[in-house]
Amino acid sequence: MRYMLMLNAEEGQWASFPADVQARHMAAYEAFTKALADEGRLVASGRLALSETAKTIQTKGGKTVVMDGPFAETKEQVAGFYLIEATDMAAALAWAQRCPASEHGVVEVRPLWT
Repeated sequence: MRYMLMLNAEEGQWASFPADVQARHMAAYEAFTKALADEGRLVASGRLALSETAKTIQTKGGKTVVMDGPFAETKEQVAGFYLIEATDMAAALAWAQRCPASEHGVVEVRPLWT
């Protein structure tokens, strides 16, 4: 079964990290991605551009409105994702616990609709 690991973090936080901390986090992400790939669990992953580049589309009553930025006003934004294969939610959660994003943000784990 496929699960989405959505990585949520405060956008400005990364820039506030010293270079050595950024390098440590990047190495951790590379190791995590490699572990998923080595186990045959990685389907796709990516880091998203800042939310200021986002557009939100909403259609009501046949009228479509395009708005700048994310729809929800939140402290944290979706910063990236991993789409993984896992046998069940427990296995997906085990992978999420290993994800470096949990150290400086939140990892939401959600099964894909079947």
